[in-house]
Amino acid sequence: MSTPAEVVETDTGTITRYRRHPLGRGLVASGATVDPTAHIERTAYVEPGAIVGRGAWIGATAWIDRDATIGAAAVVGANVHVGQNAHVGHGARVGGHSRIGANARIGNGANVPGDSQIDAFADLPGPGDIPA
Repeated sequence: MSTPAEVVETDTGTITRYRRHPLGRGLVASGATVDPTAHIERTAYVEPGAIVGRGAWIGATAWIDRDATIGAAAVVGANVHVGQNAHVGHGARVGGHSRIGANARIGNGANVPGDSQIDAFADLPGPGDIPA
C-alpha cells in the first residue's frame, strides 16, 4: 500500500505533492531525499531537491527550501526557514525562529542562536570544519 500524498497549490498555480515522513509525520515533497532516521515534525515542510541527513531533526513549522541540505545529526529549530541551496552542516544547530538565506553555508557543528538572520551567500564556519 502506498503512502497517501498531499497536494499543495501555490498562488501561481504550481502544484507540489508531499508525503508524510514516518518519523514525526512532516511533509516531504516528491524529489526530496530524507533519511529514514531523520525526524520531521508534523507541521514542517521539506521541498523538492532538498536533502535531510541521517538522524537530523527538523522542528515544527520549519521550512527546508528547494535544494537545501541538512547534514547528519543537525538540529533545525521550530519556525526556521532554510533558504534555497543553503547548507546546514553535520551536527549544526539552528535555533528557533531563525532565517538562513539562500546559498548560505552553516558549517559542521556550528551553533546559530535563535532569532538569527544569516544573509544569502554567508559562510558561518563551525568547529567541525577542517581549515583550508
